[in-house]
Amino acid sequence: MVPVPWPGLLLGCLGLFLSPQAAAAEFSPSLDSDFTFTLPAGRRECFYQPMRKEASLELEYQVLDGAGLDVDFHLLSPKGETLVFDERKSDGVHTVETEDGDYMFCFDNTFSTISEKVIFFELILDNMGDDGQDQEDWKKYVTGTDLLDMKLEDILESINSVKARLSKSVQIQTLLRAFEARDRNIQESNFDRVNFWSMVNLGVMVVVSAVQVYMLKSLFEDKRKSRT
Repeated sequence: MVPVPWPGLLLGCLGLFLSPQAAAAEFSPSLDSDFTFTLPAGRRECFYQPMRKEASLELEYQVLDGAGLDVDFHLLSPKGETLVFDERKSDGVHTVETEDGDYMFCFDNTFSTISEKVIFFELILDNMGDDGQDQEDWKKYVTGTDLLDMKLEDILESINSVKARLSKSVQIQTLLRAFEARDRNIQESNFDRVNFWSMVNLGVMVVVSAVQVYMLKSLFEDKRKSRT
């Protein structure tokens, strides 16, 4: 099985096959990543995310396009235990406290034999251990805080607050783009349906009009035979 190429891959590259119908990929250690891919009919795609102990993994997904706008979702712990199972849902948000190991999450479209699905998901990783190192780095370069009457902790708190708000803004914008893409796909599908049934109604009207003209014309025809 050759995996379907996915443009715009920001999180990582598909590198490990779980089964003939399941692929897995490991992402770079990014704190906030999003990804959109196409899941063919009858297929199941799985991904790995390495996590640390006492960290937090938040995952949000949406089905942007495809018949029914639904998919099965599985989230498994490093021990193989099922933490989350969503059956034929269009979207979902899940947050789990993690331990050391690789967490696996899968999107399952095996119940569909015809329709492929376009799926967007976003990962948000908290308490991955980078903030403490950042604080130590800041302490190396900041001196004389007593003379400035300002504590280093206050500076770090303000910076972290701004960073958190910026991250939240980026996350909201990303989700809004996903909602916009799904709404646009629904509108385009409705537009095609309206055009199709409008053409069907127009065809029926033309046929009915032709039959009515023929019937009226036949009523006024002189069917009497001329005498010789």
